[in-house]
Amino acid sequence: MQLNLHRLWIFLQVVEQGGFSAAAQKLYMSQPSVSGQVHQLEKSLHATLLDRSGARVRATAEGEVLADYARRIFLLADEAVTAIEQVQGLIAGRITIAGTTTAGTYLLPPLLTRFVREHPGLEHSLQVGNGEQVQRWLLAGEVGLAVLAGEPSAPQLEVVAMFGDQLVLIAASDHPLVGRPVDAAELARERFLLRESGSATRQLQEAELARWGLIEVPTSDIWGPETIKQAVSAGMGLCLISEHAVTRDVALGEVAIIDVRPAPSARPIVVAHRRDRLLSPAEFAFLRLLEEQADWPH
Repeated sequence: MQLNLHRLWIFLQVVEQGGFSAAAQKLYMSQPSVSGQVHQLEKSLHATLLDRSGARVRATAEGEVLADYARRIFLLADEAVTAIEQVQGLIAGRITIAGTTTAGTYLLPPLLTRFVREHPGLEHSLQVGNGEQVQRWLLAGEVGLAVLAGEPSAPQLEVVAMFGDQLVLIAASDHPLVGRPVDAAELARERFLLRESGSATRQLQEAELARWGLIEVPTSDIWGPETIKQAVSAGMGLCLISEHAVTRDVALGEVAIIDVRPAPSARPIVVAHRRDRLLSPAEFAFLRLLEEQADWPH
């Protein structure tokens, strides 16, 4: 009995993504092709690996065993590549850094630019997503190193705090609450713009509204900080957002910060990687660069 690694990878993506359609989209394959490859794998192993009876495809007992081994196999393959890169040093190779939306948009681009200037032989890329997405990428081994706002909960991750990130409450520059101290109770009739579900910022926004006793205020969900800033500037509502996301906008007068009491909370900016995965020389060097920053670099 032989195990086809290509089919094994496709099967693992079906398990990880929870269905054939999602796996096909990720793998840039057609759904019938994905289904056919998994069927061939089941046929070769004489086992039913997936329970297809529900709305979401789930691994059977045999499938769970195989998925666990598959993760270990592909993690070992990644370590083999890393071991080769360790021999090559920082002369060649590739580095992919991931970041949650705030860190990935406002922190990582200048740092990654500086890093690749110092190591011009490296290919590089940057992946940005919300907190759930970035944690999923780390656990799946799609990225080796990520910078996140807030602390991920997965015990498989090694997490080191790097910087602080203060939330601020922003409004349109001509909003009547701008320019004076505001008690949180005065915000009860305002509309609040919230990040999408799955965002670490969204969790903190909801916690702050609860702390201020504003659970019943009207809210709107908006995807991403740039869209939110445009909506705030247009007068759609107020938003709790990272201080680092609005530095330029406040300076240009496009939005203003409301001096609300009690002041919004801060959160840590952390760097995370899997405990059981070797960092490549490039990833390790980028981690050192992050650790050298005494504060959020401007």
